[in-house]
Amino acid sequence: MKTKTAEADMEEQVKRKYGPSSVAVLKVVRESELGAFLDAETGNTSDDILLHKNQQTHPVSIGDEVEVFLYLDPKRKLTASMRVPKMKEGQIARLQVINVSRDGAFVDVGAERGIFMPYAGMRGRPQIGEVVWAKLYTDKSGRLAVTMEVEDEMRRASQPAVKVKKGQMVTGAIYNYTDAGAFMFSEERYIVFIANKEMPEQNRPRVGEVVTARVTFVRPDGRLNASLREAKEKALISDSQRILELLTSRGGKMPYSDESSPEVIRDKFGISKAAFKRALGHLLREKRIEEKDGWTYLKES
Repeated sequence: MKTKTAEADMEEQVKRKYGPSSVAVLKVVRESELGAFLDAETGNTSDDILLHKNQQTHPVSIGDEVEVFLYLDPKRKLTASMRVPKMKEGQIARLQVINVSRDGAFVDVGAERGIFMPYAGMRGRPQIGEVVWAKLYTDKSGRLAVTMEVEDEMRRASQPAVKVKKGQMVTGAIYNYTDAGAFMFSEERYIVFIANKEMPEQNRPRVGEVVTARVTFVRPDGRLNASLREAKEKALISDSQRILELLTSRGGKMPYSDESSPEVIRDKFGISKAAFKRALGHLLREKRIEEKDGWTYLKES
């Protein structure tokens, strides 16, 4: 059952031509000490919308038509500001999350107030202060909203990586995850795919995070495959050093060897079982360690 307040709100929305979280061009019809009042086009002067002096980017006069962003003030009264979004509907941009609620988040598009991004339009769960790729659009209620569903726009804005070589480094922001891995849009406007196996098993990058990846394959369609892991030669050295550091901290011995489970290795070293075995083999060949009964020992120099 609808409350009287809810019914009144619905009647008000029907009566009004303009609503919050929208951009409109309205005529200045009168002025006061507070600022200018804009014609809400309802036929009732009590519905005129205040454009406060503090929300004016330049002085306005009666008869002027001004583009404004409409929002609800703390008393839930429709109010106008000349600080409108810096992007147009359908455009994509890197936008900062300025607030998070139980229903979604609000992002900064350069307007007087943040624009709502519903959970349905999110990729992951962005937090306050994070910057994400997002698109401005108008929802079914006529309000401006934001979505992180930008795959089609990314495809249209991208360009083929025709001069990129395997092993080259590319930097960009993650804009989506799938079951297979992550997609990044590089500074050069390349679409880059990073498979799950090519990302660290712990501390995977968040959607919106800027990363630098190593190109592993240039696809015929001009897209790239890349990796956030070190090349095997470098990874072998860093993984070996990690093992030596743990051995040293434990007095020269540890209960981990090539017989340990992948889950234990991942938890203790943050690397795969295969990478761990490669590093152990390297240290064994250099005669810096030895294994016995499931334990690994540091050999004296």
